Amino acid sequence: MTSTVNLAPVNLPQGLIIAAPRSGAGKTTVTLGLMRALARQGVRIAPFKCGPDYIDPAFHAVAAGRPSYNIDSWAMRWPTASALLEAGSAGAELVVVEALMGLFDGVSKSGQWGNGASADLAAATGWPVVLVLDVSGQSQTAAAVARGFRGFRDNVEIAGVILNRVGSQRHITLATEGLEACGLPVLGALPRDTQLVLPERHLGLVQAEETTDLTARLDALADFIEKHVAVDRVVAAAKPGKMAGAGGDNIKPPGQRIALARDAAFSFVYPHMLAAWRQAGADVIPFSPLADEAPSDSADVAWLPGGYPELHAGRLAQNSSFKAGLKRFAETRAVHGECGGYMVLGTGLIDASGVRHEMCGLLGLETSFATRRMQLGYRRAQILHDCVLGRAGQTITGHEFHYATILDAPNTALFDVTTATGDSVAASGSRRGHVTGSFFHLIDTA
Repeated sequence: MTSTVNLAPVNLPQGLIIAAPRSGAGKTTVTLGLMRALARQGVRIAPFKCGPDYIDPAFHAVAAGRPSYNIDSWAMRWPTASALLEAGSAGAELVVVEALMGLFDGVSKSGQWGNGASADLAAATGWPVVLVLDVSGQSQTAAAVARGFRGFRDNVEIAGVILNRVGSQRHITLATEGLEACGLPVLGALPRDTQLVLPERHLGLVQAEETTDLTARLDALADFIEKHVAVDRVVAAAKPGKMAGAGGDNIKPPGQRIALARDAAFSFVYPHMLAAWRQAGADVIPFSPLADEAPSDSADVAWLPGGYPELHAGRLAQNSSFKAGLKRFAETRAVHGECGGYMVLGTGLIDASGVRHEMCGLLGLETSFATRRMQLGYRRAQILHDCVLGRAGQTITGHEFHYATILDAPNTALFDVTTATGDSVAASGSRRGHVTGSFFHLIDTA
């Protein structure tokens, strides 16, 4: 499952982390607007995202004009993270990282080199934090919140604050006076503007590739940030990053030639995973199940990632060339499905309206969205049988995030799965013949 990669200690470019006390405070608005504004000025931006998230990095990539990589202190080994930070920021003038949830939010038990909090990355690299504060319903109290952030954890620097959802100039003045009195500069103040909201669905934002007029939307965000934020002061707050380089093992590809399902139904593929596969010499051959395409006969493994197959279940059920071709492929070669891909490998998928759609039938799995139940969290999985993910007994790390309910899963279990706190997880994946699948999204080896 692994191949050796040697890393020397390195310095990182100037960087900063856009964070907040909670989700929904405006991090994404500020991050995308700032990236786009600077990219329009010709600044070479390297975008990153803390924690497990498929959707935000796709927006980052469009806004900044280069791939965005996830960095995860719970599920990702430090050698993996450090290699990504080095490669992902190569040639950049400024690194902009979007934090996850609240700055210090993580799980209760540490994983690879932290508990999943964005503050882990701030402490590890020395990149300062720009805090986005939603000050609706408060003014001077914002200073108490920010001051608490400044002293909460050693080696995490709060460089400044951007106020969000301000109501008037008096509101801005009161909040600014409080913050600057305790030594925290206010770098901008964003008025309420419901016209700038990006469309959402149940797993987060609607995907970048599905968002209509995305370029215009990003330009509008950039205009908004340039009007209300002192962009030059934000950039000036950035500092060079440092990291402790270390030798480590990279993620091994599941095969030499990987047929990868890739379209609006199957889009949840981590950029760091594709980069690791290609770095190891693997060829990635995309195909589109929605276009009724089967995996290439030249491939030695087929990989169906997560996404939104439940929104396209009727069309997938009717795509006979895709289903027949995948079945033929599975007779002699490995097929693996993650989350949405796992559901499509099953016998049937019941959509939110209660209609059942016949899937590929390569596994006995039956799933339903008629009764939604969110499953969310980090996962540690011990592989029970040799497969494309690794050898029996090996442990891998990742996460689970879906709303599907398992109605039946009669096949042999693929994993022994636990949560971040060590509790057993019933959804242990499936294996039948050359076919495997689970709701587990792979991030790294343990």
